[in-house]
Order: sequence, then structure tokens, then C-alpha cells
Amino acid sequence: MSDTNYAIIHDLHSHTLASDGLLSPEALVHRAVEMRVGTLAITDHDTTDGIPAAQAEIARAGLNLRLIPGVEISTVWENHEIHIVGLNVDITHPVLREFLAQQHERRQLRAQLIAERLEKAHIPGAWEGAQRLAKGAAITRGHYARFLVERGKANSVADVFKKYLARGKTGYVPPQWCTIEHAIEVIHHSGGTAVLAHPGRYDLSAKWLKRLLAHFAQSGGEAMEVAQCQQAPNERKQLGEYARQFGLLGSQGSDFHQPCPWIELGRKLWLPAEVEGVWLKWEQPQHATEREV
Repeated sequence: MSDTNYAIIHDLHSHTLASDGLLSPEALVHRAVEMRVGTLAITDHDTTDGIPAAQAEIARAGLNLRLIPGVEISTVWENHEIHIVGLNVDITHPVLREFLAQQHERRQLRAQLIAERLEKAHIPGAWEGAQRLAKGAAITRGHYARFLVERGKANSVADVFKKYLARGKTGYVPPQWCTIEHAIEVIHHSGGTAVLAHPGRYDLSAKWLKRLLAHFAQSGGEAMEVAQCQQAPNERKQLGEYARQFGLLGSQGSDFHQPCPWIELGRKLWLPAEVEGVWLKWEQPQHATEREV
């Protein structure tokens, strides 16, 4: 499907230097415009620190871009780490601010434990290396992955996770995040919409994925990500069917972290025709049949 006949591209999942992305908020919004994205959500991990700078740069440069304030919250469900995206949140809301401060403390503690485990595995300097790469942001597993690639321990970030940071591996530390219900409650308190992030990435069987979606919907979740840049064959269609089955709106996002050949802002982002976009909660499309590509 070509995007030449469609005016607006929504990309509702992206990251900046405020968490584990490689671009500054200012650079990210410029890249979004270059890639013909019309609506961009910045959804850093457990922080909204990058959003004010992005808002200021859009205003300063007069960019034709609508910015949706967002956040990607880490939760635990049935011993699985599940991410919940909050879209259109009030980043100044005191409930959200207090909650994110608690998440930051949890994240820092986990990061320190990961460094200790890597140290015991004869990989010194991981904490300092991750701090250097984080550049003042909260340290994530992504920063450790990049450090280990630098050290020649793996060829790619994906390889690092498989060898060192996945469950049961040397550097894995079980997360102590909040529950899905708590994340949704906080998002709603701050005026936002709760979206289940990348449901196809949790390595769940169809049976368990349906359990997750049922739990998410019953807890007040409103939408799920259906479309991403990279998906297995037929995944988008299947996720669209699940969205309808569980009464959820559809969202779409590149989960952009850095420029690379296979993941790009706005790329291949469109919803199956029968799935309603989550953005309909806060805007009216120019044409009833308009779709993003």
C-alpha cells in the first residue's frame, strides 16, 4: 500500500534520549516531519522528561506536527513484563509525577542489580558504561545492551538480550514493576488513554495472549497496538481481530529508538479497515475513509 494518497501518518510510539532512544527530543520531532508523520507520540520508558523540549522545538521551528504527550509504563503480569502506553496524558499531573518518580527508583535499583550480575560474570564496568550511554536518563536494559555490543560481547542489541539479559540469562534481574491495573489507573488520573504496547512481542501463546487482552480490557484499558513497522506475516490481521474481539481501539507505532534500515518513524503504519484508530478519541479525521500508511 502506498502513502502517496494519504495526508496524515500517526506514529504513536517513539523514544528519545530521555530513556533509551538515541535522538534528542528536538532531533526526533524534526525527523518525524521529514518522514511525513503528522501526529507523533513520544512515549519514553517511565518518564515524560523529553516532552517539554519537543514541544518547545515544534513551536520554535514552526513544525507542522501534532505532538501527543505519552509515556510507556513497565508492569508485571503473571511473571511477564508488559508495557502499557499512556497517550494524551497531562505530564504535570501530580499523580503521574509521583508514580513516575517511584518507577524511576525501581528502574535504578534494577539497573544496579544488573551491573552487579554482569560484574560477577567477569564483565566489569557495566554500571559506568550504562551511565555514560544514558547521558543522565534513567538506565534501561537497552543501555546495557549497547554497552555489551561496544565490548564485543555480541554483534547486536538483539543478540545481547538473547545471551545476557533475557529471563534465565546472566544479567537478567526479575522486574519489580507495578500491576497493569495500577498503570491504567495512573494514566486515567492524568487524563490519558491506556494502550497495550506491542502485544506480539511477549512470546505468549494465543491462549495466554487472549488472557492478557481480557485482563487489560477488564482493567479499563482502551486500546492495543495493532500495527508496527516490523511484524510477522498475518500478525497485524490477527491483532486486529483480537482488538475487535475484546472491544479495544487500535493503535500503531514504530517503537522508534534510533535510525536503522528496518524501523523508521511512520513506516508501514496502517490499521486493518475494520479497526478504529485510538486517535478518534481526541480528533476528527479529515475523511471518514482516511487511513495511515
